[in-house]
Formats: sequence, structure tokens, C-alpha cells
Amino acid sequence: MRKLGLIGGLSWYSTELYYARINKQVLWRTNGTCNAPLLIESLNLCDDGKASALEDWVHVADMLIASARRLEQAGATALLICANSMHKVFDDVAGAVSIPIIHIAEAVGEKMKADAVPSAALLGRASVMAENWYRQRLVKHGVSLLPAEMDDVKELERIIYEELKHGLIKRDSERILKTIITEIDQEGIKAVVLGCTELCKLVDTKANVLPIYDSTEIHADAGVDWILGDAI
Repeated sequence: MRKLGLIGGLSWYSTELYYARINKQVLWRTNGTCNAPLLIESLNLCDDGKASALEDWVHVADMLIASARRLEQAGATALLICANSMHKVFDDVAGAVSIPIIHIAEAVGEKMKADAVPSAALLGRASVMAENWYRQRLVKHGVSLLPAEMDDVKELERIIYEELKHGLIKRDSERILKTIITEIDQEGIKAVVLGCTELCKLVDTKANVLPIYDSTEIHADAGVDWILGDAI
């Protein structure tokens, strides 16, 4: 099996989800005989996790590049960045190492293409929902995306940074997500993409009015494919 590196701590709650999912899938796919060979760098981004200005993102890129290089030097053969929003600097990080980095939106887009999903709504923080760097990677796989609703963007930002990043799961927020997804369904959209790694804590991904594409689960499974040699 190939060793996979995780750039985590972005928050650590999502890193925990990755670690558990990857190990459970490796265990299942090897008939209960193996654990996942992993290297994990748990970063402390502090306020940089809410990067908005250009200089903030330059600092984030520098931190992720340094982490990617350390993981490569330690023997990782591929990397996952365990946060959707941090993929904004993906190209900078990928260009700084010689091993592949599996892009979260590419993994989601490939799965949606395989499922022939014609349209979807993307939910996450503002930079994910409204900026082209994430959306265009889904669109190129044939998915038409609902324009971001700015009231939803603001509410999701609040939930992500005031609650989920602190490990808080509130019933009111679960109801808000359920309402948002119901309204998306009423617009005739065929699926929802959870473009924040912690949103799966608020949404029942297996029993909903619409198919839910959980980026955390899909990205982690792409990492499992790499570990087991099912990905090039």
C-alpha cells in the first residue's frame, strides 16, 4: 500500500473525520486485515482559517507549502488537504512538491459525472460558494450549479465559524440546513454538494430530499483509492 499524507488541523474536527473514514474504508476493502499508512500534519492556522485579503492567502499558501514539503520528505506518496476552502491555493501548493495532491473538487466532480448529475447547489463558506476557483472544477464535469444565494452564504459562514469549527452541533443549525436543502429541491436542482468538510455533521447525507455529495467522504475515499493503488 502507498503512504498518504494529510494536511490537517484546518479544523482538527474535519481531520478526525478523514482519519476515521480512510481507516474504516481501508479495513473494509482489505477484508479487515489492514490499517491505512498515513502521515498527518496538524496545522495551527488560527485566524488565517478565515483568510480573505490577498496577503492572508499568501500566508496560508506558505504554510501549506511548508507542510506539503515536510510530508513529502517524510515519505508520503500523495497528499490530501483536509479542507475545501484551503484548495484556493491548491495550484501554489501542488507546484511546490513533486508528489500528486488530490483536489477535493475534482474528486467530487468525477463522482457526480459518474452518477450523471445534471445540476447541483454548492454549500460551504463564501469563497467556496461564490468564487470560480472551486465552482469551475465541478462545472467542467458537466454539472450546472445554482448561483450562490448570499443570505445562505452569510448564514453558513456564521454556522461554520461560530459553531462547527468549535465542534458545536446545534439543532437550530440542523433545521437551517434542512430548510436550505428543501428550498433547493423546490427549485428543481438535482443534488447538493457539501463544500465544507464539517457540514456533514449537520446533514443526514443518507436520508434527505436530495442526493447529498459529501466532499469529506468523497475526498477521503479518493485517498483510499490512492493507498490501495486504484488511482494513478
